[in-house]
Amino acid sequence: MESNRYLERGAAPAPKRSFRGVLLATAIGTSLVLSSIVPYAVAQDQGQNLTQQTQQQVPQLLPSLSPIIQKVMPAVVNVSVTMKGDAAMSSDDDEASPGSAPGGNGGMPNFPSSPFDEMLKRFFDQQGRGPGNGPGMGPGMPQRPQTGNRVALGSGFIIDPQGYVVTNNHVVGESGTVTVIFQDDSKHPAKIVGRDPKTDLALLKIETTQPLPFVAWGDSDAAKIGDWILAIGNPFGLGGTVTTGIISARGRDIHSGPFDDYMQLDAPINRGNSGGPTFNQQGQVIGINTAIYSPNGGSVGIGFAIPSNLAKTVVAQLREHGKVDRGWLGVQIQQMTPEIASSLGLKNEHGALVSDVTPNSPAARAGLKQGDVIVKFNGKDVDKLHDLPRLVADTPANSSVDVTVWRNGQNEHLQANVGQMPNDKQQASADDQEQDQAVPEKSSALGLHLGQLDGQTRKQLGLKGEVKGVVVTQVAPDSPAAERGIQPGDVIIAINQQPVGTPADAAQKLKQAKQKGDKNLLLLLNRRGVNEYVGLNVG
Repeated sequence: MESNRYLERGAAPAPKRSFRGVLLATAIGTSLVLSSIVPYAVAQDQGQNLTQQTQQQVPQLLPSLSPIIQKVMPAVVNVSVTMKGDAAMSSDDDEASPGSAPGGNGGMPNFPSSPFDEMLKRFFDQQGRGPGNGPGMGPGMPQRPQTGNRVALGSGFIIDPQGYVVTNNHVVGESGTVTVIFQDDSKHPAKIVGRDPKTDLALLKIETTQPLPFVAWGDSDAAKIGDWILAIGNPFGLGGTVTTGIISARGRDIHSGPFDDYMQLDAPINRGNSGGPTFNQQGQVIGINTAIYSPNGGSVGIGFAIPSNLAKTVVAQLREHGKVDRGWLGVQIQQMTPEIASSLGLKNEHGALVSDVTPNSPAARAGLKQGDVIVKFNGKDVDKLHDLPRLVADTPANSSVDVTVWRNGQNEHLQANVGQMPNDKQQASADDQEQDQAVPEKSSALGLHLGQLDGQTRKQLGLKGEVKGVVVTQVAPDSPAAERGIQPGDVIIAINQQPVGTPADAAQKLKQAKQKGDKNLLLLLNRRGVNEYVGLNVG
């Protein structure tokens, strides 16, 4: 049992029976005899000192977390940030709408206010604490500052005796000044060494004349679901708050960035915990508390932490360069579905489907094509869509890697020289100049009404000149296409990996596939300028 793991590591003497065993035995025994014993027990206990009887019993010791907490607490700090101008106003707006990710309410509904809101507001007013920290988890009751400045409070932890402090990027944001507050309430000005919005991490530095206590990174990959953890931070401005729980899940994608790989925790995490550490039982940092899922801004037992193995590589680059350089392949990918996997002859939905390849990119030079399924990158399996961006990003630029793709019913091995991720998204610059004055060609098949992709249609859809295919003008409501979300305005580029040029050509390919008994068709669509594959079940 996890409760005994603390005891095995010297946190407290081990009881003769496990705590869980005692609880189970007590519960079962109580359920069996409660009805017959309770009246008799009440009568027998009249006039007796029950406290004295309890003290005379052999104590069942619970594991204490105090030894771990006392050791790591000096390295956990509060982060106070003063924001000015538009940043302060924007943060206040976000603060008023709590949500699931660091950036806002995530479409959560509005729930009734807690009856404790006014009490909490008076408490924080008396304590002289300002409103909460920025998007996601600032402490306290949101207030609109009179001066246009805004004080935000978050959490952080020291990772080096020279004074380097890790926190969340959304805690510091575009701040005016940053102050790190130690457990003894001493305040130290800090400078921002670097920020990485893609992973929501930031590195601070305070000046010090003597070595500071610090904590070490742990191996987040070794942390398992069900492992006990500690979260320490500054919720609602209450610095040094400790909460406990377990790892509830791993690999959570909360759609806050391209490299989401969060650990889900059930330890209570509230506004102001942002940037604070998640500790394992050895006092090592295995996560950075970053976001909560909540209908009211308070903890409901669903929190998210950035894994330490992702954070420490980012922090190392921020410390060395002040920014993060990532590898770049130059492909647009999408999630596999059962229909797409079946149409490509794959037995499962593993891998990342290439829906587009950037011209003159490392992927293009390596020979990757639309419709390829990347199943391995640099010797590592690509099980899920989000595996590939992380693997590519972690690869140094100018590295030569092996890329395994599924193409035409078999695996093929390609060599790619990974490039450096551009700062801005590359965009094509081709403009469509064609003016088709002919009568538009139309056709239909499988509930899809198709039209010619002429110049006027391109302008209406905002498509570039390199997009070729036929446009969907109407979809029958009871058709397989409607079930898969195909809609008017989608452009069909290819059917079963075969390009289509005219509505008649596309309709013929659809009908032929149906006549051959194909249960699944693979359509390559362009929707609002973005290519994506759709598996169509016509069986």
